[in-house]
Formats: sequence, C-alpha cells, structure tokens
Amino acid sequence: MKGSVRMWPQLAFLYLLTAGPTWSSAALVDLPFMEYLDNKQLVLLQWGFDEVVGNITFTLSIKTSGWIGFGLSPKGNMKGADMVIGGFRTSGIYFQDHHATGNVLPMVDSTQDYVLHSMTEVEGRTSMTFQRAIQTCDEEDFHITAVPIKLIYAYGQTDEIKYHGANRGTKEVNLLRYIPRATSQEGAYFDFTMDNITIPANFTYYHCRVMKMPRFNVTQHVILIEPLIDNLDMVHHMILYGCPLDVTDDYDGPCYAGNIADSCFKVMSVWGIGAGAYELPADAGIPIGGPNKDTLYRLETHYNNPATVAGRQDSSGLRIRHTANLRRYNVGTLTTGVVPSRLYNYRIPPGATQFHTYGTCNTSLFSEIMEDPVPDLKVFALLLHTHLAGRKIRAGLFRDGQQVDFLALDENYDFDMQEAISVGSIKTIKPNDTILVECNYMTTNRSGYTYMGLGTMDEMCLAFLLYYPEIPINTCWSTPYQGHIDSVPSELQPADQEDIIAYENQLSSSPQFQIVSNKESRDFRHLERTVMTMNATPTVTCRNHLPSLSKGGRCSCSEIIGGSALLLLLLWSEV
Repeated sequence: MKGSVRMWPQLAFLYLLTAGPTWSSAALVDLPFMEYLDNKQLVLLQWGFDEVVGNITFTLSIKTSGWIGFGLSPKGNMKGADMVIGGFRTSGIYFQDHHATGNVLPMVDSTQDYVLHSMTEVEGRTSMTFQRAIQTCDEEDFHITAVPIKLIYAYGQTDEIKYHGANRGTKEVNLLRYIPRATSQEGAYFDFTMDNITIPANFTYYHCRVMKMPRFNVTQHVILIEPLIDNLDMVHHMILYGCPLDVTDDYDGPCYAGNIADSCFKVMSVWGIGAGAYELPADAGIPIGGPNKDTLYRLETHYNNPATVAGRQDSSGLRIRHTANLRRYNVGTLTTGVVPSRLYNYRIPPGATQFHTYGTCNTSLFSEIMEDPVPDLKVFALLLHTHLAGRKIRAGLFRDGQQVDFLALDENYDFDMQEAISVGSIKTIKPNDTILVECNYMTTNRSGYTYMGLGTMDEMCLAFLLYYPEIPINTCWSTPYQGHIDSVPSELQPADQEDIIAYENQLSSSPQFQIVSNKESRDFRHLERTVMTMNATPTVTCRNHLPSLSKGGRCSCSEIIGGSALLLLLLWSEV
C-alpha cells in the first residue's frame, strides 16, 4: 500500500484450521470484470456485483505464496482506507476486515462485513474471493458508489506479516460503472462509414450503406469498436448489421425503402448518443471473415434533426479493430423487446403520466429454427433503448414461470445518454427461459397518439443483449394481438388517466404475437398467451452483515470450519 507498512508485535489473524491448500464455501457466479492493479501484471483483481441484491464480490490474485491485502481508499494511501488481509498456511487460512484512521495502527472493524468465499494457494499464486454489501451501515467501511475509487494492495513473499517493501500500489477504478479501457492496439482496424452524404432537412432520417468489409480469408475477431462522429448534434445512433447471403449488391441511400437491404438484421454492433468506444471482454470477440468473408454489412445511421437544418455533410461511422488471434468465445447480439413497426398499430395515448409497454421473448422457440441444441447464453452487456417519451426500462429473466433475475434496469432513462451497460455479474439465459422487456413512458406533453416505430417522435422499447456463445438468432420480440380489444380510445385527454390505465391493461393482458428471426432473416411466428408479471424493483438499503450459511446464505469466517479457531489482532502501520 502507498507508503511503508510495518507489522507491529501484536500481529493478528483470524486463524482457522483447515485440511489443505484450498478452501471454498460454495461455487460463485462468473465475475465479468478484471483489472491488473500493477504494471507487471502480478496483481489481478476480478469483480462482479448485483445492484438489485446489493452485493459486490472480489477475487484478488497475486503472484506470491505469502500474505495478500486489498483496500478501498479515499486518497490512495492508508488514511481512511477499508481493507482486508488474508492468506493460506498449510495449517489454515486467515482473513479479516480492518480500517485505518491515519498514519497509525489500523484497527480491526467492530463489525466484520466482508465474507470470505474461498482461499487458494496454487503454483506460487495466492487468491482469495470475498464479498460485502455495496452499501454497508458501518462507518468503518468505505462506501462504494458509481464513481472512480482508489484501490490499494500490498503483499508479502511469506506468510510472516512484515514490511512489504515495494510490493504495494494503488489504482483508480470505477467498480460499479466499469467500462473496459478502449486502448487495445492489437491487430489492425478498418473504418465503415457513410460516404459524405447530405443530411436532408427532415426531423428524422435513417440512412443506410451496404457494402463488404475487407475480405478476410481467415476468421477474425472484432475486439474494439470506436465511433467516428462528424455531427454530434444530429447523429443519434448507429447499428451495424450483417446481411443474409442473398444480399449481394452494395447500397447507399434511405433505409427501409423497400429494397433487399431491408433484410439485413443480424446486429453486430450498436452505438448510441453519449457513448464512447467499446472494447469486448478479453475472452470474447465478434467473428468476421473466414466462412463469412463474402458477407455484406449494413450501417444504419439515425439522424435526429429537429431544427431541420439543410445541407449538412456527414461521413460518420465506426472504426473496427480486429485480430486473427481468436478468443475463446464468439459474441452475438440478440435484439429483444417490442417490434418497432407502425404496421402493428401499437400506440401510446397522449396525456399519460405513465404508460407501460411489454415485449416478450420465449427462448423455447429458438429450437424451431436452429439445427443444433440451444446452449446456455451468457449475457455480459446490454444496451437499453427508447425515444423521447421513455422514462424507465427494465429487462427481466423468467424461468419456469417465475422471475429469477433482472437482466438490466434503468429507472432514470436519458435519451441523450445511450451506451452499452456491462452487467455486474454474468447473466445466464437457459433454454426455455423467457425475457420480458418493460418500458415506461410519459406523454403529458403530447396531444396525439405515439406509435411504435422508427421516427424520433415514435417510440421504441428494445434491449440489445450482448452474449456468448453466438447462436444464429437475430431478433426475438413481440407485439400485442389487438383483435380481441373491444375499443381503442380515439381521444384520451390528460384527465382520462383511468381510461389510459384500462387501455394499458387490455394491451398487457393480450396474447403476444412473437417473432423470432435467424441470421438469414427467416422468421418463426408464435402467439404467446400471456405477459408474465415483473417483480417490483427492489429497494436496496445498507446492511452490515451478509446472510450466514446457517440461514441459507454464504458463511462468515467464524463458520468456515466447525473446529477450533484462534482470534488474534492484525495491526498495520504506515510510515
């Protein structure tokens, strides 16, 4: 840790008898984020979190057979730091929660809010996995918020706690809003952009360019996608699609003009206003080239031009970095939510203080258009999307008729800030699961109906799921079947909130006309009978203790073994 650390004579450990060089309380979920805390890549931190439940889990792994320490610090040094130290001896493990008040001895927390899950020492590398509440009620703990936090570490070469020398450091990381640093220089890149088009003086305009990428005879993995924006005030979002094999000609013109390019719907990348570059996880990439070397791609750009400015030129697009060093997983993007088309007449009344729409995806239908068995899908990021009337978006995951998780939540949706959200822990979609996307709108400032459609003043309700391994499914979305609805209100005023709610209930209780399409844009259509009920968004409050094993949760250190334990005090000092 920053500064010198000495071990005082009153060394202390929570010492626990164990039978071997590893210990684990239970299997943990995948931890999606990782960052080396040092330049030599000896100190690796992995973490994941669940904001709905309110927990954060860390794995600290250091190239040493000695003690290891990790902390959260206001300024990158000991003062005010919240820290844990642990290690593994042949006779047992040790682990404890501390805090420092300054350049004095750190103190053992009166409340032990970190729970140890596992400790290993394998081939000269010591690793410990531990968990705490994101917000504890303990003032001796560091409060984790969605801002960059200075992380500190230290370690020894043996399990004798003494001055660590140069084996310490600090690094600033945003734990809850982590975005992989888009600094990869691996491989090469090419640009896929508009060709200096003239943006028409329309409120909303979609322009599409269809062409081939560079012809890669060997499969490549896309590892980084960076936006190249000419007109930040007009470019609202861009989507890069792969085309089916029967699309063989280039195209450059308005989207959805009734030509074959309209069938290009295999989403490869999505960029939204307010987002920056996006780097794929270290073990995953988007496949291009090889068997698909002759595939054409469509870049769709949505221009939002409310001032109807004429004559603006634009060559916006995407810079795509790729490598021939293939990663473990192929990444796919699954588009879920409500079908964004006026053809289905799904509309939101004016004057609504809130109005909910629902799109469902029953993954059991995937087997209808897939030859191979459907694998578990690991979701690592999402992009949630509505237009101007959108206020909230939630994506829920259901299994055997019950909600088992939220894939993503945005309770304060911002039309001008749309970027891929890395999930705090990998979300697993199993075969036969159902995905439900719920959007909440406010139309008190509108005098006419708002339709589900492509225009800026239309609305959308979409969740783009980035996952692996890739399967040949592009979209899985729905729209309510309205044939049985007795009457659709023709004029609803702001005072008609009861009628608006009744209309919403009719739509949400209607069977869902579900559409699933594959990479060749072949559809499978199904009438889903019901929309499942999504749970209320949990309210997470601070708490000191995580559930114990005896109560059905993880165990605390004192419960790891039913044998004897010796409690000593661990004291640190910074010089």
